[in-house]
Amino acid sequence: MKNYLPFLLFLWAIQPVFAQKTSKKRPNIVFILADDLGWADLTCYGSTFYETPNLDKLAQQGVRFTNGYAACPVCSPTRASLMTGKYPIKTDVTDWIKGRQAEGGAKPYEKLISQPFQYFLPLEEETIAEVALKNQYKTFFAGKWHLGDDEKYFPEAQGFQTNLGGTGLGAPKSYKNDSTGGFFTPYNNIRLKDGPKGEYLTDRLATECLNFLDKNQNEPFFLMYSLYAVHNPLQAPANLIKKYQAKQKALAIPDSVRFRKDEAWMKPEKGWRQRTVQDHAVYAAMIENMDENVGRILQKLSDLGLDENTIVVFTSDNGGLSTAEGSPTVNGALRAGKGWLYEGGIKVPTIVRWTSHIKAGQVSDIPLSTVDFFPTFEKAMNPSAVLNKTIDGSNILDLMANPSKTKQRTLFWHYPHYSNQGGKPGSAMIKGDYKLILNYEDNSIELYDIKNDVGEKNNLANSKKTMAKRYKKALDKWLKDNHAKFPVTNPIYDASVKKY
Repeated sequence: MKNYLPFLLFLWAIQPVFAQKTSKKRPNIVFILADDLGWADLTCYGSTFYETPNLDKLAQQGVRFTNGYAACPVCSPTRASLMTGKYPIKTDVTDWIKGRQAEGGAKPYEKLISQPFQYFLPLEEETIAEVALKNQYKTFFAGKWHLGDDEKYFPEAQGFQTNLGGTGLGAPKSYKNDSTGGFFTPYNNIRLKDGPKGEYLTDRLATECLNFLDKNQNEPFFLMYSLYAVHNPLQAPANLIKKYQAKQKALAIPDSVRFRKDEAWMKPEKGWRQRTVQDHAVYAAMIENMDENVGRILQKLSDLGLDENTIVVFTSDNGGLSTAEGSPTVNGALRAGKGWLYEGGIKVPTIVRWTSHIKAGQVSDIPLSTVDFFPTFEKAMNPSAVLNKTIDGSNILDLMANPSKTKQRTLFWHYPHYSNQGGKPGSAMIKGDYKLILNYEDNSIELYDIKNDVGEKNNLANSKKTMAKRYKKALDKWLKDNHAKFPVTNPIYDASVKKY
């Protein structure tokens, strides 16, 4: 008995993390990826304006992570990381395809020019869908892809047997009015047939997921519901918009309070402004519709008796859009939003449910990144799998089993680009409670205690010089080891140009 005591103590220690039930059957995987959904856009993450009962229930049934991070503050790089388990620096998809400066070059007020990067996810990369195929899983993709304009880079070339809606598009196109085009049929999408008049894209993609589940319920499957919502254009079913217009009216918040436009970074572009309160009726309607469709998928899993042994993950590709392009949301107390290396740009809602393995009702503060889903899924599909050494992520279940050690893990970002939302070229790293940001325009550094200063208001780079130096050294090494590309001087830069 004495010899078994350490092992028994270990089992006792991890019991609250993992459920009592186990299953020898290989798990199904349902991955739900929202587009541009902010960290505080769900009720279970603090929103008091948006309504997300189905996602709140999912969080209650599994684990809600309070330190979930996207691999990049914009979409395509995060999507490449999800597919490969690698940081964007390794796939060279480091900006949304094709990036701000590709659409006409650098602006006169931008000091730097980004170097060329990959406009597609290279076919030689092994994707998680290809791993699933190798393990005899059925693979299905519905929604946004945005990892290459050419059809040879579409989901069906990257391991998905079925692809409905996944192209080079970064958003729904052909918007005509609030009920036609864009999120409403006709979609003008070469991988998705148009639906009947009035059909809404988020609904349609969920319906395709339900059809797949009905047909493949007896075989292991990897399903990816990759929402175009809640990306622009902001469109939603009229009945939901009306509901939230009434809620907005009741709040009675004037524009003078709703937006802030008094900071230096906002001056170059007319549309750059910081939203201060969640009350956008159409955006809220899009969120509720998204939640309804997530609920439809979860209900289907339950109806088919698949919910216990299906891994369900919900997360977002980057932070909420709070500083440009309408600034429809606020990322709680976090600083900035999509396109920025501050917490608002990279911290995202992250929920994981695996009823047979993860005890319900947990809230975890261990740091996670998009790169962690690949190894988690691969080991779930094949526990004896040997992970490729180039993978940057870690198995989430292993991280949950060692929370004290995990909280000191290091996460990295490299975003050497200007964003459409006011963000500037830089890199960042988080280790423990502290985060360092390196700014490439002036090589300055920022250091924040993100545990006690979630809004990143107090730069500790001068007061904690030893720590800042140590973090900077670690970041520099990571950049060097991964052959980072850095922006170069913009020959048309004009310091006198304050606005474009």
